[in-house]
Amino acid sequence: MKKTILLALVALISTVTFAQKGSGFGIKAGVNYNENGNLITSVGNAATDIVAGSEGKIGYHVGVFGKIKFPRGYFKPELQYTTTQSTYMVEGNEVAYDITKLDLPLLLGLKIVGPLHVFAGPALQYQLDNELEGFNLSEAEKDFTIGLHAGLAVNLGPIGLDVRYERGFSENETSFISENVTNIDGRIDSRPTQVIFAASFKF
Repeated sequence: MKKTILLALVALISTVTFAQKGSGFGIKAGVNYNENGNLITSVGNAATDIVAGSEGKIGYHVGVFGKIKFPRGYFKPELQYTTTQSTYMVEGNEVAYDITKLDLPLLLGLKIVGPLHVFAGPALQYQLDNELEGFNLSEAEKDFTIGLHAGLAVNLGPIGLDVRYERGFSENETSFISENVTNIDGRIDSRPTQVIFAASFKF
């Protein structure tokens, strides 16, 4: 993991150094409204699984980015620390599911008119930790997953504002079992679906 983070930081710095003119690097932060995939439970020896969808909650992210400008667009790699939260109903109780991860979106942007532009690109994701309230979780099936970021942004001088949609491409399930005497076990899909609002400052 440390090697991956170091390589990502080197890539950001190298990108900006190579580009020089009209490019730069900066910091960013924002909030995200997240929903994860289905939670599937079985109680005791129940023959039928119970499927529950998630209810989205607010999380946040902070990070850095590099930017290479082209005549009508740019390439923008980002590295950010993200926390997400969603909730599920399990046996009539609302339980919180929290995830912390590192995201590396690799975005291509295109200027539309004035300060408005659109962007999209793949996002590499490394899950650092996840917690389901009241349950013991196993390790996720995959440490690394890939998603998609796409959105709209406005640049006002060095200040940038954007809204984007994130969708994970593939399931990434984690098994769980209850911590109390009730015999509840199942699995949960940590694949994200998010609406993300961010503000940035480019140096």
